[in-house]
Amino acid sequence: MTVKRMYWVSALIAFVVTAATFGVFQHFQNDKAIRIEHVSSTPAARAMYTVNDKGDVIPLDFTQVAGKVMDAVVHIKSTQAFTAGNNRQRPMDELFQDDPFREFFGPRYFFREETPNRQPQLRVGSGSGVIISPDGYIVTNNHVVADAADLEVTLHDNRIYKARVIGTDPSTDLALIQIKEKNLPTLPLVNSDDVRVGEWVLAVGNPFNLTSTVTAGIVSAKGRNINILREQFAVESFIQTDAAINPGNSGGALVNLDGGLIGINTAIASPTGTYSGYGFAIPANIVGKVVEDLMQYGVVQRGVLGVMIRTVDGNLKQEKDLGVTSGAYVDSLLENSAAGAAGIKPGDVIVSVDGVDIDGSPKLQEVIARHRPGDKVQIKVDRSGKSRTISVMLTNPGGATTLAEKEHQNIQQLLGAELKDLNGSTAKKLGLQGGVQVKKLFAGKLRNSTNMREGFIITRVNGKSVKTVDELVRLLEDTAGGVMLEGVYEDIPGTYYYAFGLT
Repeated sequence: MTVKRMYWVSALIAFVVTAATFGVFQHFQNDKAIRIEHVSSTPAARAMYTVNDKGDVIPLDFTQVAGKVMDAVVHIKSTQAFTAGNNRQRPMDELFQDDPFREFFGPRYFFREETPNRQPQLRVGSGSGVIISPDGYIVTNNHVVADAADLEVTLHDNRIYKARVIGTDPSTDLALIQIKEKNLPTLPLVNSDDVRVGEWVLAVGNPFNLTSTVTAGIVSAKGRNINILREQFAVESFIQTDAAINPGNSGGALVNLDGGLIGINTAIASPTGTYSGYGFAIPANIVGKVVEDLMQYGVVQRGVLGVMIRTVDGNLKQEKDLGVTSGAYVDSLLENSAAGAAGIKPGDVIVSVDGVDIDGSPKLQEVIARHRPGDKVQIKVDRSGKSRTISVMLTNPGGATTLAEKEHQNIQQLLGAELKDLNGSTAKKLGLQGGVQVKKLFAGKLRNSTNMREGFIITRVNGKSVKTVDELVRLLEDTAGGVMLEGVYEDIPGTYYYAFGLT
């Protein structure tokens, strides 16, 4: 082919490409153009493609899934009442210096009365939630609703409802609330074990009070532990994504391209408190278990192995001369350990549970957190380079296989407290015959209406002596209206009284 011919072929190709790209059609008459027409789109509109689970190549289009999921994601406004320690307005950084979620929960606003007395003040935060049941059940983060005196839910169509807390689980930072409505749109939960690193996802929520915001990204990692939860039995095995999430996204949805819920957005890793490329979501498999427990029992029934563990890496493999390079290394066994009773020993490496591969401590926590006390799991361990499978019956944190009593948990949930019978040695030291100790305080009556501290020992309810949690529950179940709690602290002299309304 001559150079001249190649030139004309190239020119022809250039014309065809230009016409296809810009959509210009011209009719020449007497060397004058009499018509020019432009098309409304270009071939580049669907230039991106992905592969579905069946291996089919499909256009990468977020519009359909975004339209499908936005109706099931809500905006939550949480109003919290608190009593200031003095009569000045404390700066936000001072008020929330110990709050690990202070940069993610959303804008907070402060209101106060200019009076010399210590009057309750209000702070308002915003977050997100996901409708998971047509009759108004909504899953969100515990830190969105913790200590809330009032919860207001706004749907995508701008309908507004008051919500009530059904239950919370600080160990996973999940909560279940409900609004009074029927036939609501929902998001289905998918098997988060099937989520793959690199797959496309959408984050849906209400960052900075900008309602119904959708961002896109990929799953950038799984099984992340970022040490943000402070509970004794905290479970962190986050899905990491680079979809943009910001303060106010907390409690919102992380969905796949089919519109399935793969996680609840919970935290961000950022030096500034805003999006820096790393967001974290609670896997749907944990969400489903927690929601089922809260609906059925009013509290999460948590099965435990009773082991102290570390993630296996190259350094630990060399240090302990292990036969594997991944898994959860058993450092030691706790008292009344279910794993120890079944035959697991310190030095074992847990490599799978019920056929699910365990690549580190977060994944083991996640898989065990899906089970209740009394459940049996098949645990595969590597011991000195040899593999064996051990059947373990999980226990509750107290070492028993029984479930927590629902009626006790209903009262404890209402109070927002974890209650325990006072142990004998402490009772003897304080000169008491018994009592009920407040081990933990969560969202509920005690935090909302009193300034009670954790560790308070209840000795009387409305003037009647109580020595056990059973007695306390019975008295409160027979009480309507006001309640007066009397008791002491182990480390503070004097008798203290706390009053609140039970209904």
